[in-house]
Amino acid sequence: MNVSTAIQERRAEKMFDPAFTISEQQTKDLLEKAILSPTAFNIQNWRIVNVKDSALRQKIREVAWNQDKVTDASLLFVICADLNAWTKEPVRYWAGAPQMYQDMLIPAIDAYYREKPQVQRDESMRSSGIIAMSIMLLAQEQGWYSCPMDGFDFDAVGKLIKLPEDHVVSMMIAIGKRTQESFPRVGKIPLSEVLIENSF
Repeated sequence: MNVSTAIQERRAEKMFDPAFTISEQQTKDLLEKAILSPTAFNIQNWRIVNVKDSALRQKIREVAWNQDKVTDASLLFVICADLNAWTKEPVRYWAGAPQMYQDMLIPAIDAYYREKPQVQRDESMRSSGIIAMSIMLLAQEQGWYSCPMDGFDFDAVGKLIKLPEDHVVSMMIAIGKRTQESFPRVGKIPLSEVLIENSF
């Protein structure tokens, strides 16, 4: 499946087949490709919690508007980000790069993020959104379906997954086999309304 087809066929599915499974190896293959997604300064600040425990899934469902997909999907990822990834051995993010780039970029990481909590949070959300889209398109390529989710109590989910204090939850993604055909796309506003040339 090419990227254009994956984008056209991807939908936010609501109902998943609880009997359908995605293997450990398939999951690993998907995620190894997804983590090739870009991040600012290559700090790779996303953290992906793969919720496999059925009891934990049930508890998350209880704080996620009781949505079936939380427990029925083959995979449930909680997409998080480490707000302090920029401080954690930043030299490793540029290991193997020419020394001139290391000398320039590693100090720039500190200058960009230090004492800027809003920048740290904004960047974490941008990075999470990018990897989330990669995950959903990679799933679509495999013939699986997905749904990005923000309909849940973020604080409660954070407690359930024992989220570190310097991390944030950005969204969840349910992935699996859908049990019904997608509804037709509706309400898409035209490109002419969202595309602005040069300035508003």
